[in-house]
Amino acid sequence: MKETRKWFKLLALASVLALAAAACGDGDDVTDDGDDDNGAATDLSGESVEVAAVWTGAEQERFEMVLAAFAEETGAEVSFTSTGDDIAAVLGPRVEGGDPPDVAILPQPGLLQDFAGQDALISIEDSAGDEIDQFFSAGAREVGTVDGELYAVWFKAAQKSTVWYNVNVFNDAGVSPPTTWDELQQVAQTVSDSGVAPYSIGGADGWTLSDLFENAYLTMHGGEMYDQLAKHEIPWTDQSVKDTLTVMGDVLTDGDMIAGGTSGALQTDFTTSVTQMFTDPPEAAITFEGSFVGGVITGETGAALGTDADFFNFPSIDGNESGVVGGGDLAVLMRDSEGGKALIEYLATPAAGEVWGAEGGFISPSSDVDPALYPDDTDRRAAEALVAAGDAVRYDLSDLQPSEFGATSGQGIWGLLQEFMRTGDVDATAEALEDAAANAYG
Repeated sequence: MKETRKWFKLLALASVLALAAAACGDGDDVTDDGDDDNGAATDLSGESVEVAAVWTGAEQERFEMVLAAFAEETGAEVSFTSTGDDIAAVLGPRVEGGDPPDVAILPQPGLLQDFAGQDALISIEDSAGDEIDQFFSAGAREVGTVDGELYAVWFKAAQKSTVWYNVNVFNDAGVSPPTTWDELQQVAQTVSDSGVAPYSIGGADGWTLSDLFENAYLTMHGGEMYDQLAKHEIPWTDQSVKDTLTVMGDVLTDGDMIAGGTSGALQTDFTTSVTQMFTDPPEAAITFEGSFVGGVITGETGAALGTDADFFNFPSIDGNESGVVGGGDLAVLMRDSEGGKALIEYLATPAAGEVWGAEGGFISPSSDVDPALYPDDTDRRAAEALVAAGDAVRYDLSDLQPSEFGATSGQGIWGLLQEFMRTGDVDATAEALEDAAANAYG
């Protein structure tokens, strides 16, 4: 996993994330020959292309719209395989068996490094290098590069510093979106007094807890210390970690303030943590998660964005203005097929981002995707927060770690923060995090 540490240069890519929805040019795209065209022009009639990704539900449906647009443009037959959250467990055996999909969408940069180290990926320099250079900022090439070789298109960005809420519950309780952590606690108490649990926590998916930790840590201690912790240059027993866990405890360790209580939250997955906020009557009012929550709301509930559901930016803590945590999904070529190469090229063009962007729940890191295409104000506002954050943006910390510490269900950061939610023991959690980090880093 030593190579994984090279991903820490991603922490400097704030400017890339900040371009996620920047206003841009006229949206013209190019094909291989450089002529104006809004997509791939290769005739792939008779070709079959398989794409694998973690997406299910509304996200899968919207990505399949992107694939349908590619199929219509090229004549290729495209199939989608949903791997579930643990994509490595699905792709690993297929790679070993010599039967990988043509294209995979990896949700963590550490997985890109892992598969590149296994010689499981094919360079996309000839397929999409020109498009990446034309339609993305310079840092996007670095995101998809391992040991000097371009392997990935950064297709989908996530703004992970949004806090979503049920507008009607807030109105009934007579509260407004808070801007500080202290105000958040006051709002939560008032909502609770009105008869609705304030917090909805998807604790069964440990990554939701790590996202909360990352936002709190970045806000409390700033980008420089965040970078040091991400590189394991300071230990997880540092007082900054303990102080952050203590603040997280304001939300995670008071079962009376959480839908289903602490034990119930630890059995609640991410999607349910969103949908249960918009049942009749609502089971909760507030959830901490990224811009992609909007896609779950529109795809899985009857709530309307901006009317029934909205978000506020992660609040400041102790007078420190919040930063922005970002993440994203990377498209890689796993089979040397003409169809796979053409799809990778297409995913690097604004045309692909515009298909999903027009449906909502999506932010493109391409500088040529016009934010005016986003169908609702929430997506535009999430993108604007990335732009406004500038150098304060940091990549998701857990995704940058060796996978056994940072991005594996039930262990490492994810599993230990679940245990923290059960116990509330700050010192024991910090020590366990440090032990796990030390083991992962060797």
